[in-house]
Order: sequence, then structure tokens, then C-alpha cells
Amino acid sequence: MESLFDALESHLASRLPRALNLSGRVLRESSVLVPLLVREGTPHILFTKRPITLRHHAGQYSFPGGSRDPQDATPLHTALRETQEELGIDVSGVRVLGALDEVPTPSEFRIQPFVGVIPHGLEYRPNPDEVEFILEVPLEALIDPAIHRTEHRVVRGVEYEVDFYTYGSHVIWGATGHILRNLLRLASQLSGPTPPKSR
Repeated sequence: MESLFDALESHLASRLPRALNLSGRVLRESSVLVPLLVREGTPHILFTKRPITLRHHAGQYSFPGGSRDPQDATPLHTALRETQEELGIDVSGVRVLGALDEVPTPSEFRIQPFVGVIPHGLEYRPNPDEVEFILEVPLEALIDPAIHRTEHRVVRGVEYEVDFYTYGSHVIWGATGHILRNLLRLASQLSGPTPPKSR
């Protein structure tokens, strides 16, 4: 798996992540970590399910992350801090591979995603106030075109293309689905299994 992670890191280093430029709109800064890990020799992506009690995106699947606090020196600090708070793990050993393009949300956030590899053997201690449960999905399952669809929705007069990934009884969609699609697009340019292009 190191070769896959090395290739992805090199690819992300060769490009600048696209920042949002939305004229007339001021969005709150936030960051997430897209956690990669290896289970039984195969790459997986980690998602968290948000409790229904949360104010934003309740009950949805997400990547660990949240709003940038004043003490966060950079967006990456936000992503790692939130990952540690939500998953209850030591993030000092996370290998950060790079950043993806910023993504807007209908709830007025701008998300800066970072891709990182979680070290093997860490034990999760999820924060029940922020995480209902943790879902690890094999990358091979996510690149199957049969589980992906898109819909067009209008929120506050703005049209969004919404991505949905259905893995068993789990439906990953919204900003998380958008970020996932961006990652799979980039991964499709690497050697090995080819993720599908968005439809």
C-alpha cells in the first residue's frame, strides 16, 4: 500500500488545490481529514456518522473535521485537531499526503480537505457527542460505478450537483460525497485500479 500512498502524495504535491471564489458570498472556514488506512492488506477510507442531535448535517456520514478555531494556525491544524477530538486517537503519526480542492456547503461553510494515512494499530475512542459510529470502507468498493449516482438540487437559489455513494445500508452524500468524488478522480490518474469518472 505504500506505493499507492506514495503515488497519491506525489500527485497531490504536483498540483495546487483549487480555492473557492464565490463572489458576494462569505463562507465560514472549516477543514476535514480524509483518513486512509490499511486493513488486511487493502486500502480503506474512514467515515464517521454524525449523531442526529448535531446542529449541522445531523445523521450524515462525514470525514473528521469542523470549523477553524482562532488558535488553529492553519487549516491543517483544524483538520488534525478535530480528528483527534472526534476519533480519540493520537494524530502525531498521521502521514498527511496533501490537500484536495475546497468544497462549499449549503450550510455556508467552505471545507478544505486534507488526505492523510492513519497509522496501523490505533484504537478509536470516538467522542459520542460528535460520532455515532465509525465506518471503514474498502477503496475497491468505492470505485465501483454501480454504487455512485448524482442528483441536482437547489438550495437558497444555488444549484448543486450532489453525489451519492451507497455502500450496503450506508449512504454517503453531500459535501462528503463531493470530496470523495474529487479524491477518486485524482486516484484514477494513478497506476492500479481505476476509479470511475463522475457521471
